[in-house]
Amino acid sequence: MSGKSIHKAEYAILLQQLRDLRLQAGLTQAELSATLGRPQSYVSDVERGERRMDLLQLRDFCTACDASLANFVADLERRLGS
Repeated sequence: MSGKSIHKAEYAILLQQLRDLRLQAGLTQAELSATLGRPQSYVSDVERGERRMDLLQLRDFCTACDASLANFVADLERRLGS
C-alpha cells in the first residue's frame, strides 16, 4: 500500500502545479473555464483531483494559461525530483 500513498503525493504535486499555472497566468477558475469552453466546476474539479484530464485536455489547459505542455512537464519533473 505504500506505493498508493506515493502516487497520492505525486498527484497532489500535479494538482498544485495546475493551480499555480492558472494563478501565474492571472486567471480565475471562471476565466480559464470560459477559455476552455467548460463550466467553472470543470476547472474546480480538476484542481481538486475530482476529475482527471487526458493529455490533450492538459495541453489545452496549458495553452489557455499561455504555457507550453513541454515546459509544464519539465517543471513537474523538477517538482517530483526526477
